Amino acid sequence: MEHHHPARKKHSHQRHSHAGDNLLIATVLNITITIVEVAGGLLSNSIALLSDALHNFGDSIAVFLAYVSNKISQKGPSAKKTFGYKRVEIMAAMLNSLILVVICAYLLYESWHRMINPKPVQGLIMTIVATVGLLANLFAVFLLHKDKNRNINIKAAYLHLLSDTVSSIGVVIGGLLIYFYKIYWIDPIITIIISLYIFKETWGILKQAYLILIQAAPEGVEIDDILEVLERYEEIENVHHVHIWKLNDTEIHFECHIDMKNNVRLSETEELMHRIKKILFEKFNIVHTTIQFEYNCCDDKSIIYK
Repeated sequence: MEHHHPARKKHSHQRHSHAGDNLLIATVLNITITIVEVAGGLLSNSIALLSDALHNFGDSIAVFLAYVSNKISQKGPSAKKTFGYKRVEIMAAMLNSLILVVICAYLLYESWHRMINPKPVQGLIMTIVATVGLLANLFAVFLLHKDKNRNINIKAAYLHLLSDTVSSIGVVIGGLLIYFYKIYWIDPIITIIISLYIFKETWGILKQAYLILIQAAPEGVEIDDILEVLERYEEIENVHHVHIWKLNDTEIHFECHIDMKNNVRLSETEELMHRIKKILFEKFNIVHTTIQFEYNCCDDKSIIYK
């Protein structure tokens, strides 16, 4: 049985709303940076600056998706959608990650062509524009820093903005090297480094979102450990047909069939269920438990039902 303290629920809603407002501000900032960097990239002939602009544009879409999904996920459950919209944030996080992977692939492709055919770059314009982008990105990262671990959706948006910041730093350094030393080949090299860094940061979120969507067992929670805990109860003969999954990046759900040693009353299983829910929450952070109690009636006793 789950209990929600009203004050805690209200505080959670306020934090959710605050995080959503910050995501919207970050979206506007990123769109502004994109426009400035496209103009600067065309004027300076810098692929690194144009790649950073493309990266920012992709991130503008990603952060806006995070904002929209953050709002939608606050809707409660209904008769048609009994779990509510909690999975929307996971889908947005996965889509955001896929967008970044596509952007990285395109930037690597363009960088390779620029390395083969290097072109002169206006280092001063490149540096000034990249510095403006860097300052705006730093502000956006600051806005989301407090809520970055709130859920996978906001974390994905935060990583988008953090990768923007890192890439802007790289472009600033590249612009200075080009301006003072005419090292034009540094432009595509910086782009390659930025792309590889973004891909590395994105892979973890993409994997986590995928595992949640296919309802894989949560990392760090072993079924054998759960069975060991449950089968310590003297009333229980066997635990089988086990399912464990994450509804989103915070809620772990668990269901199973429990074969009782004796043909006990329903009221006795109710008391046992409360004890099981308590220990599963304390040991494995499982917030939702569904149990089907049985007595000598299930032919298939396999742990995982096939």
